[in-house]
Amino acid sequence: MLKLLRRIGHEQGGLAAVEFALILPAMLVLVFGAIEVTNVLIVKSDTTKLTSTAADLIAQESTVSNADMTNVLNSLNALIYPYPSVPAKIVITSVIDDGKGGGKVAWSDTKNGTARTVGSTVTVPTGLITSGGSVIMSEVTYTYTSPAAYMVKIPVTMTNVFYSHPRRVAQIARTP
Repeated sequence: MLKLLRRIGHEQGGLAAVEFALILPAMLVLVFGAIEVTNVLIVKSDTTKLTSTAADLIAQESTVSNADMTNVLNSLNALIYPYPSVPAKIVITSVIDDGKGGGKVAWSDTKNGTARTVGSTVTVPTGLITSGGSVIMSEVTYTYTSPAAYMVKIPVTMTNVFYSHPRRVAQIARTP
């Protein structure tokens, strides 16, 4: 009788190991999936902060020089840390009134992206630019790639646009 009880005890121990082996992959997928979703949400939030901060920093100025723009673009890297800043494409553009209710590019600078062409037309929300006025438009595109790229091979691209009115002048001048 004692031998039978021992054998049953051993068999149930093996059963637990088999159940654990069946459940472990699903649990790992849930844990790592939750971590990845959290990382994507954090990067999305950081992208939004990056966009608004870029426009806000420039909107506080009267004129912007090359050194100012370099400092602003480099300082924005701190907002995306600890994630890599290379995938962040930042475009900061001064959009002025075109006299027809729309906007055109006065100047544009970028980091890791393509600046808008001076004089080109930009579609902005209706009523955002008043006659003779301007707006600073910041555009950020960030492509998030999982640190576990060998498992999750799908990059997630996030884009955000933010508008900010200049605070000191009607139009911010761009000087070399």
